[in-house]
Amino acid sequence: MKIRLTSVYVDDQRAALEFYTGVLGFTVRHDIPLGDNFWLTVVSPEDPDGPQLLLEPSDHPAVGPYREALVKDGIPVAQFAVDDVAAEHYRLVGLGVTFTQAPTDIGSAVVAVFDDSCGNLVQLISEKRVA
Repeated sequence: MKIRLTSVYVDDQRAALEFYTGVLGFTVRHDIPLGDNFWLTVVSPEDPDGPQLLLEPSDHPAVGPYREALVKDGIPVAQFAVDDVAAEHYRLVGLGVTFTQAPTDIGSAVVAVFDDSCGNLVQLISEKRVA
């Protein structure tokens, strides 16, 4: 069993595409029209055949309360691994990204949390190497 696809609900698929590609640096894997929406997935350019992130429309009635509760409690909907959280934090702040948690050493990793501008909190994580 492998993880091939996971979803993030977004308010506007086109705005999300711009953020996830233009700001975060992911690349488009699929952009297929489906009625008023799209089958829109992005992948890491470092792993183009790896797991895809589906930028899924948030129009289902359950999505609003779910996301509002997560944001209110500061819970990220996704985690993205980076080599250096502090460097990525610096880069993203320079691009206007709002962080709700600055880089924080939690012992086994360094984490930071940002607002993806599409209705979600996302966590960056850099796991420490075990000696």
